[in-house]
Amino acid sequence: MTNHPQPTQPHQSRQPLLPNTPDSCLGIMGGGQLGRMFAQAAQAMGYQVAVLEPEAGCPAAQVADQHIQAGYENHPGLMALAKLSKAVTTEFENVPADSLSLLAQSSFVAPAAACVSIAQDRLAEKHFFTRCGATTHVYPAPHWGIANQNDVAGVKDELLPGILKTVRMGYDGKGQVRVRDRAELAAAFASMNGQACVLEKMLPLAYEVSVLVTRGVDGEAVVYPIAENVHRDGILFTTVAPSTHVSADVASKAQAAALHIIAEMAYVGVLCIEFFVLKDGSLVVNEMAPRPHNSGHYTIDACVTSQFQQQVRALAQLPLGDARQHSPAAMLNILGDVWYEGDTDNMREPAWDRVLALPGAHLHLYGKAEARRARKMGHITFVAPNMAEAQDNLGKACAILGIAAPEWA
Repeated sequence: MTNHPQPTQPHQSRQPLLPNTPDSCLGIMGGGQLGRMFAQAAQAMGYQVAVLEPEAGCPAAQVADQHIQAGYENHPGLMALAKLSKAVTTEFENVPADSLSLLAQSSFVAPAAACVSIAQDRLAEKHFFTRCGATTHVYPAPHWGIANQNDVAGVKDELLPGILKTVRMGYDGKGQVRVRDRAELAAAFASMNGQACVLEKMLPLAYEVSVLVTRGVDGEAVVYPIAENVHRDGILFTTVAPSTHVSADVASKAQAAALHIIAEMAYVGVLCIEFFVLKDGSLVVNEMAPRPHNSGHYTIDACVTSQFQQQVRALAQLPLGDARQHSPAAMLNILGDVWYEGDTDNMREPAWDRVLALPGAHLHLYGKAEARRARKMGHITFVAPNMAEAQDNLGKACAILGIAAPEWA
């Protein structure tokens, strides 16, 4: 079963915002690809969408009904979004929490500023996971907060080698450095220019999984099957769902932990939690994203209800959708590198016609005007009767696009 009611936290009655009414406009902070896919899901369900984003022509603005071109802390822009939208969400975790609090004075905001604040601060997030671990028995990696050189000196020997991460604003491998010893740690902290950091002990990782979970205002919660992720250069490369390695026991433990975490925050909306499975089979919670996630894109083509439809349902206070997966899926992240010919600066359009000739291929491009190396430009999901076939077709797509094949190919 993937649908689990969560009655353990106080909750409220749903007050649905129905589609196709004068007030049925949903607001979103952020104009990237996640906002674009949210808008497309909302419009398919009969809602209008207003986007607050400073960049003209951004992916979400291309499809939204209204684009408020303003910064995330711009008061007139925020008031314009609140006037248009009875309910507001965010597409990225670094939206200012104060802006969400301001919007909450006149609109329903999900997730709430307090929940987003936890995910914005790696140290606060780890402290929260540690508290949850008393119930879930799933803990974060051993870690140590570092704000100054005295904290560097206080690091215990068993935390090295480790990974030094900035407490705020890091993503896709940015803002983090691997360190083997105290000398490298001191140099790495000095390179962070005074930013607060957290040192995480390096663990014997077998693989990474993510759990996508959604909760409504009434406490109803649904959790998706376990997805397994592979990263390259700190950026998500592939996701397969369901995971090909996770045991039933570990999967159940990860899903139960995710359901406890989302309930403990009284969180409303879609939440993605990443876990590490270690070589001894134990489970470690890594981090969470208070929004739909790259590793959940497979749900668009392989599940009864996509992560974006769930986000719309939760925001509009509707009953949540069925999280069942109807087809095995393998998702390939498409970076701007595939527009370049090898290591040169020569550019050409990828052979999408050949990719789309592969069975079960679903191409999603994000409408970004400029392809740059390491920039997320789209994704391809392969669905198939079995995982081996989905993975095989993903490997063939890599060959067409000039991407080094995944290990299973």
